[in-house]
Amino acid sequence: MLAVWGSASANAAASVSSNWAGYAVVPSAGGRSAFSSISGSWTVPAATCSDRGDTYSAAWVGLGGFHESSHALEQIGTDADCSRAGGAVYSGWYELVPAAPVVLKLKVHAGDAMVASVTVKDHDVTLRIRDLSTGKMFTRTRRVSRIESSSAEWIVEAPSVCVTMNICRTLTLTDFGSVAFSDPSATAGGQTGPVEDPLWRATELELREAQNFPQGPRASAASISAVAVPSALSSGGSAFAVSWGEQATQTEQPTPPTLPGFNGGPP
Repeated sequence: MLAVWGSASANAAASVSSNWAGYAVVPSAGGRSAFSSISGSWTVPAATCSDRGDTYSAAWVGLGGFHESSHALEQIGTDADCSRAGGAVYSGWYELVPAAPVVLKLKVHAGDAMVASVTVKDHDVTLRIRDLSTGKMFTRTRRVSRIESSSAEWIVEAPSVCVTMNICRTLTLTDFGSVAFSDPSATAGGQTGPVEDPLWRATELELREAQNFPQGPRASAASISAVAVPSALSSGGSAFAVSWGEQATQTEQPTPPTLPGFNGGPP
């Protein structure tokens, strides 16, 4: 579930991704401390299911995975998916990339208020998630060989299916409506702060679903794709929302993607 970048906007604090939407933070220039924890709250969105077939969306908090060279990511969150039959499916999970995700025995529902955190120390990762609506909670500490904590993220994601670390296919994004994140905080070097803390630099991430253009000699093609766009941060960086939408795109002679990772794999 590592992030893969498309184009970047003129604003250095905003980027476009094929699979992530939300906010990521890294230490400010001169800052050397890696992140030791992240936490945040959100409400499980209601999936709108149609005849698009199987679709997927994940809301999570995590450490690592922001840089293109990252090889690890520690994250925990919830899914709001749609089955091919048109039914909504909700679940909780954690993932310690490059290991596969683990589905939790924690029943979640649309509208449930969740709070989650990831804490790392040496080679130990502690993952916590609590459903405030039901009172149920999951906590687990896992020891891993490699930890990536140079970034911290609050994300809505279009998940991927991977054959190898660098050969992945991004799945169709569910119409999740909107996911509201609140109380996002991270800790680095003993300092805990919100997304806009002056000790780190925030990047706003907009998800634009990869285009599937028709083959052949046509010079241009139009396509409808899903997007997920984060709102501006509230005062003090204490809250934001990520909203689903669609856009029509016109392009001329699209070139094959060349980046490694999700965009570099076969369809």
